[in-house]
Amino acid sequence: MRDLRIAAAQFEYRDGDKPYNLSRIRELTRRAVELGAEVVSFHECCISAYSFVQPFSREALTELAEPVPDGPSTRELIRISAEYRVPVLAGLFERDGDRLHNTYVCVTGDGLVARHRKLHTFVSPHLTPGNEFTVFDLLGCRCGMLICYDNNLPENVRITTLRGAEVIFMPHVTGCLPSTMPGRGTVDRRLWENRERDPVPLRIELDGPKGRGWLMRWLPARAWENGVYAVFTNAVGLDGDEVRPGNSMILDPFGEVLAECRVAGDDVVVGLCTAEKIAHSSGRRYLRARRPELYASLVEPPTEPPLTEPGWKLKHAGPST
Repeated sequence: MRDLRIAAAQFEYRDGDKPYNLSRIRELTRRAVELGAEVVSFHECCISAYSFVQPFSREALTELAEPVPDGPSTRELIRISAEYRVPVLAGLFERDGDRLHNTYVCVTGDGLVARHRKLHTFVSPHLTPGNEFTVFDLLGCRCGMLICYDNNLPENVRITTLRGAEVIFMPHVTGCLPSTMPGRGTVDRRLWENRERDPVPLRIELDGPKGRGWLMRWLPARAWENGVYAVFTNAVGLDGDEVRPGNSMILDPFGEVLAECRVAGDDVVVGLCTAEKIAHSSGRRYLRARRPELYASLVEPPTEPPLTEPGWKLKHAGPST
């Protein structure tokens, strides 16, 4: 890979308000370019918003979803990319015939470069999981994409790396979720709404085990154990009726944080990703030490169908139709 300056952005989106959300993508792309970014990445379903669709019927979710790359939101991303002359990555709900997907796209001013369909969907029973890994070339680097829960399974990040990825984009909507883990759980939205008058109580919550503390349990490990750059983007502020912590960041192949959004609000940071760290990383040594002949049990068919579920109760009822 070559040296590449990558931006990780975050903003407080509005549920279902695509024009507003795209306007924030445009503004933060402008800010990222002013900071020297050559690529700008945003979070999961940042165009439409995410968690609010949990109670949606299939018809309602179909109405919200769009074709890719011919839908209006992807076309607008392409216009933003052309205007600022940088690739832009962002997420939305995709409609492909009768199937609905949680999708993340990379575009340039020339059009769609790559698309990843989330492998482990759960926010709606009407979403169809993707069935392939996504690795692509971008500005002299080999890149991959994995959406939110996809990154919680180490196998997915490892396979993406084995397919050549040097940089993996990891868009999320996560943190401050209901949980049975000690110290975790939701954040009182009144703390968010009062953040300008009294920021300290909110910062304590967002930095603790509900937010950043939980991220730092596993996110650096994904970069370190594979020797890749991890570009983590996340929603910030109100997501439906819950608060998200942001903390969008870029981690190097040693699992160290190169740059991180520390603002309780819209923000963008830029990190310089260089080839030499990949070559010297522990993760690349681990890849060379692998003994695949011992790993047959990893691909044995499960005794029960795979089940992807969050650690919290979904706000919908009824099976997929």
